[in-house]
Amino acid sequence: MYPIIFELPNWVPFLGGEAITSFGVFMLFSFLTGGYLIRAEMSRIGQDPDKAWDLVFMAVVGGILGAKVYYILLNYPRLATDPAALIFARGGLVWYGGFILATAMVVWEIRRQKLPLRPMADAVAPGLAMAYGVGRIGCFLVGDDWGVPTDSWLGIAFPRGYPATTVSNIEAMGISVDPALVEKYGQVLPVHPTQLYEVGISTAIFLFLWKIRRHKHGAGWLFMLWLALAGMERFLVEFLRAKDDRFFGVLTLAQLISLGVVTVGIVGMNRTSKPVPTA
Repeated sequence: MYPIIFELPNWVPFLGGEAITSFGVFMLFSFLTGGYLIRAEMSRIGQDPDKAWDLVFMAVVGGILGAKVYYILLNYPRLATDPAALIFARGGLVWYGGFILATAMVVWEIRRQKLPLRPMADAVAPGLAMAYGVGRIGCFLVGDDWGVPTDSWLGIAFPRGYPATTVSNIEAMGISVDPALVEKYGQVLPVHPTQLYEVGISTAIFLFLWKIRRHKHGAGWLFMLWLALAGMERFLVEFLRAKDDRFFGVLTLAQLISLGVVTVGIVGMNRTSKPVPTA
């Protein structure tokens, strides 16, 4: 994999010697992709397309802060032992935490600019789907968020991953490793590339939403459909993720949140399935 694209020259002020990671680059691409798609949709529905970048800025701030707060809460025992390392680590950006705070800040910005909330929700839905997929490419390149060990032809080893897919790292997550895999592959095992699974599924969701974006349902229906599809996607992929937060039997915390997201999406679709009659 390619966790580091290049390092800045030492003569660069303040950032000299710092690494430019593939995750950071694709996170930037993710926000830009979402912004361009939202801009196109805002233009189509008769809103000022340049305001899309105000929404993206709020999403960037809320997404990064929310993701970090969520990560800190998940790892709160480390907060007492090494708070600086936990808070200022380059990693530790959790999707659902970022999504929650980013949504709140984007809604605030929509209200502040007096834009129509439900039509705007529909306008951002396809962009959210594609942006998520682009972001997962960064996870793949940096070797993060991989799945459980597999002997399938789909399996990919991450010897330089974050963390590497070594037997010790996998077992540290409470996952049993088949000795036959160790005998065949050694200490660095192939795992399910769940990042790529999410890239593929999210891209399919985007294409589907983009195709039906001129729907005849009530405003907000497309966004609720995206919520339901995105929640189902994450719920299913989590079964293959190598995780140490299965606090609820076989389910992870992200899966429980996903079930809530799917429920909100389905209820919202039902409530917005018919257009609001005009006087």
